Amino acid sequence: MSVLLFRVDERLIHGQVVVGWARRLRPRRIIVVSDELADDPLEQSIYRTGIPEGIRADFWSEREARAELPAAIDSDEPAFVLTADLGTMSRLAQDGVRIEEINVGGIHRGAGRRRVLPYVSLDADDERLIEELERGGVRVVARDVPTAAAVRLAGRARG
Repeated sequence: MSVLLFRVDERLIHGQVVVGWARRLRPRRIIVVSDELADDPLEQSIYRTGIPEGIRADFWSEREARAELPAAIDSDEPAFVLTADLGTMSRLAQDGVRIEEINVGGIHRGAGRRRVLPYVSLDADDERLIEELERGGVRVVARDVPTAAAVRLAGRARG
């Protein structure tokens, strides 16, 4: 599998992704799955300014991702897949995209969210999605930077 990281982070492309994760895992491609960004060339150009030379960025809608990710997963090109929320990543997994592990790197406070880690706050829908993903064989962990220990999120939010 050439997808090195499936990551949920509401900030998408930012320092932890390009400095921490990209330096460690060395992707040649970052795939952002976002219906909003897929149709916004200006926002795409802003995100691209933070990406090191030699890493390509693609911005796909969920529909494009469902169609294109299987080939990206089977290719030899190392890549990251980023979404801003668990719902998007969960829909990809439910639609048959082969995902073994999801890294939750940053979901911050908001209405109805409870802090479970300094960089992860979950609401009831997030908790339900994590449980469904785990039951479907997808491991869901929180890990903000590659040097941190992975923390399994299933059951943690209710604690």
